[in-house]
Amino acid sequence: MTTNTDSTSMDIHEILEHLPHRYPFVLIDRVITMELGKEITALKNVTINEPFFPGHFPYHPVMPGVLIVEAMAQAAAILSFKTMGVKPSDDSVYYFAGIDSARFKKPVSPGDQIILNVKIDRILKGIWKYSGIASVDGTVVAEAQMMCILKNIEKK
Repeated sequence: MTTNTDSTSMDIHEILEHLPHRYPFVLIDRVITMELGKEITALKNVTINEPFFPGHFPYHPVMPGVLIVEAMAQAAAILSFKTMGVKPSDDSVYYFAGIDSARFKKPVSPGDQIILNVKIDRILKGIWKYSGIASVDGTVVAEAQMMCILKNIEKK
């Protein structure tokens, strides 16, 4: 595992190299800062064009809380891949293994910019544990403890 400091930002092109997700499920627009082996700060621009808004809710669009947690997990995945010095491949998947203490404190609406801060709490036997906080305009909108694991895909 690499533990040196890397405070460079990442644009969407580099994010797509380090995240296996694709439209409409990419929930990270930019990485602002990252310290390998420690933490990442990323952002998600929330627009009315998001595919979930027509159904959640038609007359009062609110970003689903589970997608805010997913955005935190995607930031965690980028941090983990960069820390390990690898990129996603067709041979493995980075799975959510658990979500604890998720709290949703304020609705997120079109026009908001979510700042995602995710810290690695520990890595044990291939299971990565993180703490994540999502905020809009300096106000915490969600937080969660997350666990993820990189698993090899069994070819059939």
